[in-house]
Amino acid sequence: MTSAADTAPAAPKAKRDRTHYLYIAVIIAVAAGIAVGLAAPDFAVGLKPIGTGFVALIKMMISPIIFCTIVLGIGSVRKAAKVGAVGGIALSYFMVMSLVALGIGLVVGNILEPGTGLAVTDAIKDAGHAQVDAEAKDTTEFLLGIIPTTIVSAFTNESVLQTLLIALLAGFALQGMGSAGQPILRGIEHIQRLVFRILAMVMWAAPIGAFGAIAAVTGSAGLDALKSLAVLMLGFYVTCFLFVFIVLGILLRVVSGLNVFTLFKYLGREFLLILSTSSSESALPRLIAKMEHLGVSKPVVGITVPTGYSFNLDGTMIYMTMASLFIADALGTPMSIGEQIPLLLFLLVASKGAAGVTGAGLATLAGGLQSHKPALVDGIGLIVGIDRFMSEARALTNFAGNAVATVLIGTWTKEIDKERVNQVLAGQLPFDEKTLLDDAHGGPAEDHVEVPEQGGEKELAKA
Repeated sequence: MTSAADTAPAAPKAKRDRTHYLYIAVIIAVAAGIAVGLAAPDFAVGLKPIGTGFVALIKMMISPIIFCTIVLGIGSVRKAAKVGAVGGIALSYFMVMSLVALGIGLVVGNILEPGTGLAVTDAIKDAGHAQVDAEAKDTTEFLLGIIPTTIVSAFTNESVLQTLLIALLAGFALQGMGSAGQPILRGIEHIQRLVFRILAMVMWAAPIGAFGAIAAVTGSAGLDALKSLAVLMLGFYVTCFLFVFIVLGILLRVVSGLNVFTLFKYLGREFLLILSTSSSESALPRLIAKMEHLGVSKPVVGITVPTGYSFNLDGTMIYMTMASLFIADALGTPMSIGEQIPLLLFLLVASKGAAGVTGAGLATLAGGLQSHKPALVDGIGLIVGIDRFMSEARALTNFAGNAVATVLIGTWTKEIDKERVNQVLAGQLPFDEKTLLDDAHGGPAEDHVEVPEQGGEKELAKA
């Protein structure tokens, strides 16, 4: 007798995701960019607009994605207090981890003393002073700057926090409208699908953008700058590595029971994108999509990720600590512990006012030193040449910190589907690279308001 298993048709062979080849192309483009930067530096520097243009394409998608994600997340939960709890836990965690990152950078910087013996010329002093941003904002101006001029202007400025504020207000308003707000939520859901589809299209330009960005960085810095400042660079990279895989890794294992290597493997394409563009913002939309797909609820993702990009800058904290000590040593005026701690605490606050600024790490450092210890500004020119290479480690560390934070806060607030997390990380539920959305998963069922199905929605999706 023939069994059902013998007569059943063979399952169709799964097609390889086409975006797999896209990211292979990105790796090839990065290698080619480095080769061109070393072989023809002047030509490579001229390719900078290519990388800048690609990052600009990604940035133009950030505001609408954040708005849609937060409005849908908040508008679909029953209790507004839950959203406030998530925000409070997130900000408290961000502050604690910023202090931990500063402390680690302080210890390593004092051990290495990488700036000792370097000479500071007049040209280096001029380069340092050129980095001081005359438009740098203090904390009060930063807080007032969160409020946009109009509701629409929040989408045209580069401030993530302005978009966050408008999205929070809209989400709570829709939540208060009850069933009357459901048609608006459905409209925003369709807009979100459109925006993510556009983002998926933009990502096909990633190899070209990566080539231009890496070639320009390599061509402008060259080997001489890398050799002379190798100790600082290596020390910074090692410190970031230890922070991510020891501090964040242990925290992730203890709180959520997850392996940090498994989580980062899931986010591998995002890390590659950041490495090739030197910008963590280039991966912000994809981080939102992937954290929701992982099983973290929309409210937690929508609040933690955008807020973290302004307040959870672990890599920037480590960078400012080590760079400050490096500059002080290079100028022959090493700081005592009593001088280091007030300066670093000041930079901790100052960094929150530089969110969204291009080259925020160097600009924040220059502005902070100018305000707190002006004599050290002369030495900033020493690290201008390698700042872009260090910005990659900053961006990677900041991204890793925000990814881990999203999982931790989801665990603490019980807004994470642990069974789904295990399935996703095991590769059983692959991420949809075509839409960057997962329509089948909307977070824990008890947290969402039931929305009646519209008859024509499935037919519209098929069309």
